[in-house]
Amino acid sequence: VGKKVKAIYMWWHKPVIDKELLESLPNLKVIANSGVGMDHLDLKLIASFGVKTANVPHAVSSSTADTGMALLLASARRLVEVHNISISPSMEYCEANILGVKVAGATLGIIGMGRIGYKVALRAKAFEMNILYHNRTRRKVQEEQAVGATYCKKIDSLLQQADFVMVVVSLTPQTHKLIGKRELELMKPTATLINISRGAVVDQEALVAALQTGVIRAAALDVTSPEPLPRDHPLLKLKNVIITPHLGIRTDKTCYMITEEAVENILAALNGLPLPSEVLPS
Repeated sequence: VGKKVKAIYMWWHKPVIDKELLESLPNLKVIANSGVGMDHLDLKLIASFGVKTANVPHAVSSSTADTGMALLLASARRLVEVHNISISPSMEYCEANILGVKVAGATLGIIGMGRIGYKVALRAKAFEMNILYHNRTRRKVQEEQAVGATYCKKIDSLLQQADFVMVVVSLTPQTHKLIGKRELELMKPTATLINISRGAVVDQEALVAALQTGVIRAAALDVTSPEPLPRDHPLLKLKNVIITPHLGIRTDKTCYMITEEAVENILAALNGLPLPSEVLPS
């Protein structure tokens, strides 16, 4: 049926798009991805076959921002730890050992103030947080004022001031291991790292060492590298880590919205119209 296929809708990185597949689909016009991140696709290779690509930035932004805030709150109040205490047979604990950290009045540093990062800022404002952000390009002044965000031209300044650092960037060669040993050591020893972007944006070996030695307080990760982690990975053994299995967009309504947005892109491509969310090779 290769000659009949004109569109591919990718769900959770499947099917794998490689040269062999592209050569077998001579009439393919568009590949619609069910997320925002396109790091699993060779956009230049795909474009060389005359095929367009699109993602779904509108559908996923709110639910991913929700996930970021959920991880921040869960880590701050140690919800996983206290849940396990609450369901244990003895329920023995010392209150001094389960103290969390206050969110209201704390400083959140957002690395990557795109569509998702900005929605994180909107949520953080409601929690009375002070907001710093670092981005390739500065937001408009009125956008900053709407969420009370302060721009940090250099990432180092953000890392040194933030109580919570949330990573919300796309994975590119420039952001691979963006947060490494040096960056972690710039953070406060009381700070928490939250990653809702891609696992490879953080140097996981450096993160393990930082968590084990008290360089930072805690981490909350919706993404790892690889996914899932090997069952003997040291991150899985640390009490000051919360890990979720890339839940960012996983709600019933969001999955429906993703499909709708992907179909809009597919229909546009098949009808020779501009794609609403076309992604061009860089």
